[in-house]
Amino acid sequence: MAAVVAATALKGRGARNARVLRGILAGATANKAAQSRTRALQSHSSPECKEEPEPLPPELEYIPRKKAKNPMKAVGVAWYSLYTRTWLGYLFYRQQLRRARSRYPKGHSRTQPRLFNGVKVLPIPVLSDNYSYLIIDTQARLAVAVDPSDPQAVQASIEKEGVTLVAILCTHKHWDHSGGNRDLSRRHQDCRVYGSPQDGIPYLTHPLCHQDVVSVGRLQIRALATPGHTQGHLVYLLDGEPYKGPSCLFSGDLLFLSGCGRTFEGTAETMLSSLDTVLGLEDDTLLWPGHEYAEENLGFAGVVEPENLARERKMQWVQRQRMERKSTCPSTLGEERSYNPFLRTHCPELQEAVRPGPGPAEDAGCSRAELLEKLRRLKDLHKSK
Repeated sequence: MAAVVAATALKGRGARNARVLRGILAGATANKAAQSRTRALQSHSSPECKEEPEPLPPELEYIPRKKAKNPMKAVGVAWYSLYTRTWLGYLFYRQQLRRARSRYPKGHSRTQPRLFNGVKVLPIPVLSDNYSYLIIDTQARLAVAVDPSDPQAVQASIEKEGVTLVAILCTHKHWDHSGGNRDLSRRHQDCRVYGSPQDGIPYLTHPLCHQDVVSVGRLQIRALATPGHTQGHLVYLLDGEPYKGPSCLFSGDLLFLSGCGRTFEGTAETMLSSLDTVLGLEDDTLLWPGHEYAEENLGFAGVVEPENLARERKMQWVQRQRMERKSTCPSTLGEERSYNPFLRTHCPELQEAVRPGPGPAEDAGCSRAELLEKLRRLKDLHKSK
């Protein structure tokens, strides 16, 4: 039955996706048969060995990938629903994790930590274009992990830094952000897993609401509700006051350098409200996004605002970074306001360039939401050259 449903959802989406899915189904069938044979042998040899294999967690996500671009760029509602509600998503995530480890044994990008007064932010490149993060209180030797999708890579960083992991902050449920929750929380017995209870985050132990604060040593991290990409998406704001430095925003899939996430579980109005939450933060806030999408996003921004000099300067810098496989994060929210089209829906220049047609502006909020929706559609169709 699963094969029939999957084939129906994939119809018309290309032979490659069909082949991938058939491979997953064939592998899963073989695994199931092998497990049955193992249980049969155990039942004949030792009654004490009849332990059932651990079931897969119920929150199963499909995160397809295509050469470091938006992992769900071309999917529709049926595709997204199929893979966010079945075990196939988890299997695909595991497959992509193995492939990424083989292709990028040292990570997809070269990253540099940021050191403040007693606080360290360490980006960890994982999968084909994701970033996980360790936020470290260097005096107490305590660490918080943000979106630890590859538990092996995150654990290696924990050991290298010589710190104790006490908390995991998950921005949302997708497996490329939450895939390491189980392994890390089991390895670190006192580790708490934070996130939104609305999002079905795997192995969640401590639900958070808007404006809740997580305290670890001198780290004060505030959760901000930013639904749209998923119903319960959260971003996390590290307060800079305790260490006399800039605040840090860990934005998951809400906001990227010159981009924003797709609205899978909300409306344009919902996403606009979430982006406005970010717009209310200080200009010097450092943006630590969930993906390395900078070059593609700036290319799209150049299509809608070709005369934006701030974007042009940033693109030149990003291209130099990427030629050496260097990470492009963090940027600042002040920078993002100058070139990120998804944060500029209030700007007359962008409204003029993207507005569907001439005529008097309607209600400002509605007009900006319509503009954001059109920008998102254009971005989904955009192909980097």
